[in-house]
Amino acid sequence: MSVSTPTAVSPRDAAEWLAAGKAILIDVREPDEFKAEHIACAISVPLGSVARLFGDLQILAGCKVIFQCQKGGRGEQACRLMSEATSGHELCNLTGGIEAWKEAGLAVARASPATAISIFRQVQIGAGSLVLLSILAGFAGYTFGFALAGLIAAMLVFAGISGWCGMAMLLAHMPWNRAA
Repeated sequence: MSVSTPTAVSPRDAAEWLAAGKAILIDVREPDEFKAEHIACAISVPLGSVARLFGDLQILAGCKVIFQCQKGGRGEQACRLMSEATSGHELCNLTGGIEAWKEAGLAVARASPATAISIFRQVQIGAGSLVLLSILAGFAGYTFGFALAGLIAAMLVFAGISGWCGMAMLLAHMPWNRAA
C-alpha cells in the first residue's frame, strides 16, 4: 500500500463533505481550546494523542479524514503524522483552521461567554502580567522582582517541557471556568 498524501481542503468543501457524510473532522487543538469553541461535528483528539488513532482509522476506510486546528499548522502536522503511519485514507488539512471556517461564515459551537477565554490564554495573560509586574518592581529598586520574574520563567519552561502547569490547574477551578 502506498502512503496517503495530505490534501488541503477549503472550509466550504469540508462543510459539503461533512454534510454528505463523506468525511470526518478531527480537531487537534487542546481540550480547553475545543471546549471554548469548536466546529459542531468535530471530534476532539489533541495533536499529542493523534498517534493513538492509527488503529481506529482502519474502521473508517474510504472516508476522508479532515484534521483541523486554529489556523492550520497543527492540522498539517497531524496529516504528516498520520500519512506516515496509515494508508488507504484521504487525509486532509482544513486550510486556515477554525479561523478560516468562521471567516467563511460557517457555524461553530461556543462555550458560554463566562468561559470564552481558554485556560491556555488565561495562563499567558496571568504569567505575562506577573513577569511584567515583577520586572517593574525590579526596576523600582526591589531586586526580588527580577528574581521572581526568573522564577516565573523557569516555571513556564518546566510547564512546556513536562506538560504540567500548576497555574492552568488552578485557573481551571476558578468560578469563571466552571461549567454552569
